[in-house]
Amino acid sequence: MTLYKGFATGLCVAGLCLIAAPKAKADARDHKTIITFSGPVEVPGVGQHVLPAGTYIFQLMDSPSDRHIVQILSEDGTHVFTTILAIPNLRLKTTEKTVITFHERPAGDPEALKAWFYPGHEWGEQFVYERTRAIELAKVNNEVILSTPVALASSTVEEMTAAPVEAITPAGETVETAAVVETPPAPAPAPAPAVEPQPEVAATVATLPKTASYLPLIGLVGLLTLGGGFVLSGFLKHNV
Repeated sequence: MTLYKGFATGLCVAGLCLIAAPKAKADARDHKTIITFSGPVEVPGVGQHVLPAGTYIFQLMDSPSDRHIVQILSEDGTHVFTTILAIPNLRLKTTEKTVITFHERPAGDPEALKAWFYPGHEWGEQFVYERTRAIELAKVNNEVILSTPVALASSTVEEMTAAPVEAITPAGETVETAAVVETPPAPAPAPAPAVEPQPEVAATVATLPKTASYLPLIGLVGLLTLGGGFVLSGFLKHNV
């Protein structure tokens, strides 16, 4: 049974390169990709949960956090079918083609979307299912599934980035998301700008020039005193 399941998984992953090969690529900012499915596909998120066979646009919305928001639109881009909460996940090897992976489903049921990897990027988008559906997929596939315990009512970036994300085991137990995804490391802080040392400036203290000796002043005072003595002596003799 295990061998059969592994063989079925291999066929699923190999076949998706045929059914999900992108027809066009846009800039790397929003990862806009055109994908064609040859059969119906189950998707999580807010909106339509089963997409019929056809061609769709996958693209990222602007998000200020490590949560990624994926939109699936009609081929002409005029209609949004669903908006999905996703978590970045590492893959072992990058490829030059878009890769879509699926959770295994019983024969006759639509494939359940698991992850989307943009060409040339080692980090892809692992999709988050609501808890009830995540438990069902975990049991059927015997694997841990990303889930959110809240029912997303709107497709706004604010609500989706605020929604808690956890992982559900086949036994219905809640575990850390690290059991499912390996998220990108936080960017290293930018180095502080180098401060060039300022050249040392020798401090100079202005000093006044030394003054002349006090002897001339003393001599002047002496002369004035002597002159005053003569004047006083003459004044006294005149009055006697």
